[in-house]
Amino acid sequence: MEQLTNQIKILVVDDEVDLEPLVRQRFRRQIREGVYDLLFAHNGLEALTKLIENPEIGVILSDINMPEMDGLTLLLKLKELKNPALKTVIVSAYGDMENIRTAMNRGAFDFLTKPINFEDLEITISKTLEEIQLVRQSMEEHHQLLSIRHDLETAREIQQAILPMEFPPFPHRKDFDIFASMQAAREVGGDFYDFFMIDNDHLGFVIGDVSGKGVPAAIFMAVSRTLIRATGLKGIPVDECIGYANHLLCNESVSCMFVTVFYGILDTCTGEIDYVNGGHNPPYLLRSGGTLEQVPLTGGTILGFLDHEQYKADKIKLGPGDTLYLYTDGVTEAFNKENEAFGEPRLESLLKEHRSASIQELVNITIGEVHQFSEGVPQSDDITLMAIRYNGEVAR
Repeated sequence: MEQLTNQIKILVVDDEVDLEPLVRQRFRRQIREGVYDLLFAHNGLEALTKLIENPEIGVILSDINMPEMDGLTLLLKLKELKNPALKTVIVSAYGDMENIRTAMNRGAFDFLTKPINFEDLEITISKTLEEIQLVRQSMEEHHQLLSIRHDLETAREIQQAILPMEFPPFPHRKDFDIFASMQAAREVGGDFYDFFMIDNDHLGFVIGDVSGKGVPAAIFMAVSRTLIRATGLKGIPVDECIGYANHLLCNESVSCMFVTVFYGILDTCTGEIDYVNGGHNPPYLLRSGGTLEQVPLTGGTILGFLDHEQYKADKIKLGPGDTLYLYTDGVTEAFNKENEAFGEPRLESLLKEHRSASIQELVNITIGEVHQFSEGVPQSDDITLMAIRYNGEVAR
């Protein structure tokens, strides 16, 4: 109780001049030991002034019948403050149930009757202080949650800022189109995508999915994306790039986190793609003629798990009008109310049905279909998509 009442003052409001010395005498030990910190006022107006001067007041012990401003009017004024951590105990004549009822309706926490039983008063004060402590703890937790939410919103904005969000990203290029989207399951996510011109004829691109959720996954996502981009911009082969990124992530990884990655380099002159798949969902290759193929795996494992892993590269070739479609498992592993997964067959049917759509339409249609499929079920994983359409070499 000491720690509690050191922070909460008790204001006694009564016009009887003999009450203050009586209360001080009765609780002299508690006052001396700092258990009670008492203030006194003689009417409602004076009580309001004391409140302004002493914001740490938490308990008001108020008589009802007083000059200038009575206890019932004071209750109305206190209600306007909308302070749930301020509790009022009303004191009234024995049997004055009408005023007591009015006081309780106006927000009084409890009541006492005259003549005051000081043992009952002490019990009531202790109960009221305990309630205030609970309210203050709840308010503090609420403020902490609001602060955390604000921090997460800021983190979300930062995370979105590091992903390319402006499309088309290379409006002067006519030889290829690219579009991507990431929808986090929480305020921040562990999925990422990125793309960058290594030189005038080579486009680097990557999609990844970090294990776990929330802030740890978001931080690991940012590190992974930055490592792959910084290494990829050097123009080294894709297997060396991913091998080097894996080595660094293994040395920096905490809490056994890892990331699946598909990284490729598109030769914009030939349509040829060198790629490495590090444990990621195999992308789809949607041919201009309407056929659909899964891009072969390269046997690589997840990044950040086994140091010195040897990654192998492979090649595919895009013809004019062909689309490479990349996604994370938040698409295929989205569940509906019947606990049925969206699945690869459903995704494949969607891609075939909308093969003539633009890549932006294709991505947005997929997202819409996934949300419609899982309607009524909270999104359990990040949903990330990227599509690249090769238009063929054109004059630049």
